Amino acid sequence: MPTSAPSSGPAYQPALAWFTAIAGAWVFVLVMLGAFTTSIGAGMVFPDWPLSNGSINPAGWLTDLAMFAEHSHRLSAGVMSLLTVSIAVFMHRRESRPWLRRLAVFAVALVFAQALVGGLRVLLDHLHIETVNTSVGRIFAMAHACLAQIYICTLLALVLPVTRPWIERRVTETAGTRIPWRGLAVGCVALLILQLAIAAVMRHSFAGLAIPTFPWSTPAGDVLPADWNFRVGIHFAHRAMAVVLSVTIIWLAVRIHRDPAAGRAARQVSLGLCVLLVVQIVLGAASVLTYRHAYATTAHVLVGALMLASCFGLAWWSYRDAIDVRASGAPLASTRS
Repeated sequence: MPTSAPSSGPAYQPALAWFTAIAGAWVFVLVMLGAFTTSIGAGMVFPDWPLSNGSINPAGWLTDLAMFAEHSHRLSAGVMSLLTVSIAVFMHRRESRPWLRRLAVFAVALVFAQALVGGLRVLLDHLHIETVNTSVGRIFAMAHACLAQIYICTLLALVLPVTRPWIERRVTETAGTRIPWRGLAVGCVALLILQLAIAAVMRHSFAGLAIPTFPWSTPAGDVLPADWNFRVGIHFAHRAMAVVLSVTIIWLAVRIHRDPAAGRAARQVSLGLCVLLVVQIVLGAASVLTYRHAYATTAHVLVGALMLASCFGLAWWSYRDAIDVRASGAPLASTRS
């Protein structure tokens, strides 16, 4: 029979849970503003950093769309940094699990590294790399986009362990018990991170319309592009990876729904992930067919981040008992409900 979590385990703290959840929600505001800034080409509207035109309140930023997008992104990043530091302080004072406190410190380091990379994107944009026909700043922009995905996963890894279902759950597995869809969920996370990295390179290489037709690669209906260069290749890689991801995500949802031990929440998240997949495909098509309309492209980036969060949440949740037992050394029951 399943056993209850040991009484010596962490206690549910509503204030910590809600505060961390708010920070988890705010990261998607930051992603949305960053995606919109890139979509309208406003990433270099201010040539300085960390201030904007030498000010925290630059003249005209509320009336000029490009200035508004970039400065809002910078301000929201500042809020995100404060929230992350506050989570680390909150956990240092109130959280009993050492591994979670260490993870919060890592999140602080990551958010400041992300801010620094974002700043270098601006400060080094004037340096051009002839061999790849791009600027040093755009290289940092690609890294900035990739780090954002890692940060989303890190923040979610902080959010879930302080929720009531995680803390007050009934323990039903040992660290060694195999969940049939766990490896597939981890694989989906890896594929999504790779896909989002490809997308970042594509966006900052101005390759979003390198293949201007959809779903085929040529007006004649060919699967492969007629001509190849770096931009066409990275765009085609993004489409090919989308096919791989579609199959993998649907397979994951099927595996979860076939697992009698999977909880209701896991089934709902997997279903939501499939819905996001459909929305993402539609938005990807709209981004091409509307010649990269800013709203369609921004929504495409945002939904991609939500898909990563959903998939990572499933994978992280599947490891919850293994994580706690390795941290505490407490025995767990081996029967799965």
